[in-house]
Amino acid sequence: MTESNMSPPKTRDMLARFIDISVPLGPDMPIWPGTADVQIQRTMRLDDGDQANVSRIDCNVHAGTHIDAPQHYLEDGDTVDKVSLDVLMGPAMVAFLPKPSVISADTLASINLPDETKRLLLRTRNSELWASGVTDFRKDYVALTLDAAQWLVDHDIKLIGIDYLSIQVFHDSPLTHKTLLKANVIILEGLNLAAVHPGMYDLICLPIRLVGAEGAPARAVLRDIPSYREQSSANGEFS
Repeated sequence: MTESNMSPPKTRDMLARFIDISVPLGPDMPIWPGTADVQIQRTMRLDDGDQANVSRIDCNVHAGTHIDAPQHYLEDGDTVDKVSLDVLMGPAMVAFLPKPSVISADTLASINLPDETKRLLLRTRNSELWASGVTDFRKDYVALTLDAAQWLVDHDIKLIGIDYLSIQVFHDSPLTHKTLLKANVIILEGLNLAAVHPGMYDLICLPIRLVGAEGAPARAVLRDIPSYREQSSANGEFS
């Protein structure tokens, strides 16, 4: 028996790979206007004779890739430490919307998502800003209209992700956020989906478990199972 014949058959899990869709959190990155820059400072140094290198971080909890918990806009809403991992992890659909400057209810309806979709990540032209290394904040980013937020609620979406720092259009009122958060739709913002093909993935999103905070930075990755994604694309489920 040859070595190739002795190799175990590849299972679906063995074909999986991970795609990091979070952005590096550091001082050279776009931040929401009026908020403090991200600062990472070394407070102890081996070079100075200290026993270890130790750093501290100072940033807004909505910097970079992060989640918005309901308390972000609702005083009696849940904080980050109470958000269920069952919402933050599991099957997620990535839809590619390269043309819209805003995402309306009609835009979402055109994606033809399967009825069982609970987590939706939207790849737009925003991701090209991350891929190109643009560090200045852009007010013309692509985001949801209010009727799009209501569409998500009506279709029982539990998590919505967008590839810039806010789910709502820059000059809009907070109603887009409030509509989602009142329905306990968790918002995942600041994703970089530039290298992600449309289709179905397993999402793993782990925000820092900050007690009493309305948001938190997160590490978000997609577990890419090719056969899973190819099947969803072949069925015409994604734009």
